[in-house]
Amino acid sequence: MTERPTAPHAVRLAGLRKSYGETVAVDGVDLEIAPGEIVALLGPNGAGKSTTVELILGLSRPDAGTVTVFGRPPRAAVDAGMVGAMLQDGAMLEDATVGELVALFASVHRHPLAVDEVLERAGIADLAGRRATELSGGQTQRVRFALALVPDPDLVILDEPTVAMDVATRREFWAAMRRFVAAGRTVLFATHYLDEADGFADRIVLLRDGRVVADGTPRHVKSIVAVRTVRATVPDLSADVLHELFGTDGVSVDGADVRIRTADGDGVLRTLLARSPQAHDIEVTGAGLEEAFLSITEGSAR
Repeated sequence: MTERPTAPHAVRLAGLRKSYGETVAVDGVDLEIAPGEIVALLGPNGAGKSTTVELILGLSRPDAGTVTVFGRPPRAAVDAGMVGAMLQDGAMLEDATVGELVALFASVHRHPLAVDEVLERAGIADLAGRRATELSGGQTQRVRFALALVPDPDLVILDEPTVAMDVATRREFWAAMRRFVAAGRTVLFATHYLDEADGFADRIVLLRDGRVVADGTPRHVKSIVAVRTVRATVPDLSADVLHELFGTDGVSVDGADVRIRTADGDGVLRTLLARSPQAHDIEVTGAGLEEAFLSITEGSAR
């Protein structure tokens, strides 16, 4: 049976720095992830996500700072079977079947799960007899996830896990992930699909230029951008009047349907109701994760 960790942190990064020549990939990252957390690591290309993942897995050494995984050096945690990883790259043996690949990986671990159990947990039992050359891109990704589950890890790290998956396959993948985390496991995943981070993560860590620029629940990260959208049906005010009241920037009028983007949602709502007694179907929403992501990573939000 895999050795179970007792450390207070699944992952702890302190003052982490890593450069490649003149390029600074990670620039003083401090981060703690508690056991049982599901954390999405977001950022534009070049933000330092992949380098951070490599440092946590012990695939690269930091220039400065420390990395511990369940209180151990990364390689020690990996060797103990505490960590499973699903990375973007990595070729598979073309002539081997999926079942044979899982069995091969199991042979190099101290306390692996049974092959059938791995296939079942990953939701790919139907692919056991299929060769690697016969897999689609999405199926290949799901096999990589199965290989990450072989040591029965307490922490799984996923780098762009649903690339090449269609909508249905992505749904099946996240269903398998939910089954995995139901037992209190820890997940750290990097993704460009913001809807996945918004819907699955307990917490979002946003990187820009190798630094953490936002860290909190999806709701908290979205609240950093103080933009609200007021939508309403306004049959008794013309477009000219609406533009006079609220300006032309951020105001969209389509017949009686109005959309107003503003930093003062309460003020706009009060003005709208005072001037339009017939206004109805009113809705006020905050910024979405995509809008928050773009604003924060482009440096326009504090």
